Amino acid sequence: MTEQMLDLTIIIPNYNTERLLRNCLASIYEHTKGITFEIICIDDNSPDGSADMVAGEFPNVILIRNTVNQNYVRNNNLGMKMSRARYACWLNSDTVLISNAFEALVGFMDSRPNVAACGPKLLNPDGTLQPCIRSFPRPGTLLLQAVNWHILVPASRSMKRLYGLDLDHTKSQRVENIGTTAFVVRRSTWEQAGMLDERFQIYLVDWVYNFMLQKKGYEVWYTPCAEIVHFGSQSVGQNVVHSIRELHDAMILFSDAYDYFGSNAVVKLVVRLAVRTRCILKLAEHHLGSNKQLNKGPLAPSRHTVSQKTDGL
Repeated sequence: MTEQMLDLTIIIPNYNTERLLRNCLASIYEHTKGITFEIICIDDNSPDGSADMVAGEFPNVILIRNTVNQNYVRNNNLGMKMSRARYACWLNSDTVLISNAFEALVGFMDSRPNVAACGPKLLNPDGTLQPCIRSFPRPGTLLLQAVNWHILVPASRSMKRLYGLDLDHTKSQRVENIGTTAFVVRRSTWEQAGMLDERFQIYLVDWVYNFMLQKKGYEVWYTPCAEIVHFGSQSVGQNVVHSIRELHDAMILFSDAYDYFGSNAVVKLVVRLAVRTRCILKLAEHHLGSNKQLNKGPLAPSRHTVSQKTDGL
């Protein structure tokens, strides 16, 4: 007899976030009702004892212990290959459920068979909106974002469009690009359109996958039917300088591999030089500025707020 598929596989890559991971897993088991699910946690050779914590405190979790660092993309792809469910959710370890979000997300996908993937409403630790919808930016928009135009000119139309601030976050809607903090993918999507591009390790993964789906005609949606708290940048924020450099390397790779700004070799050279300049500016900003956070987008959680909330976990 063929085993019936589960509703959802929750895939949680983890690196060195033991306290956050514990609370993430506990919140899933506390709040998730009405669906069948499995949790696959892929620990990326964390030195903080994360894997032992999962094995000891959450025996029902399918735990993969990497002996070498494989990074975010390969770990999520492994989770999808192992999945026994109709849907998979790529879930960051620095998230917490505050309600039965996964039943709502499965129900949303079941009611819209045309939707390839979706993401929920994200909240900062203080309960305020954390924007997770993005548009695909033009070169000028990226230049403005590089100088923190959203801080200098909060009412800027281009920045509002880039960060999705001009959208009604109370309504479900099709979007160009949504973050993969809590990203639900239909099995037929990853089987037919493809999995994550393993040329990318951590950065721009959401851009690349959403861009690929859009080019192939697949629909990606945002839905506020579920809310999930996201602390933000708790793994990548452990080494900000390294993260800034890797982010800009990913920008160049995105331009080269996907012809995002054009296929002309001269255009790609100009993009490469512009991105390298942007990287220098961002490194200088980090070293000279007082805000050492990686994520400085509008409405992102402040370092003070995040530390207060995580200290109590």
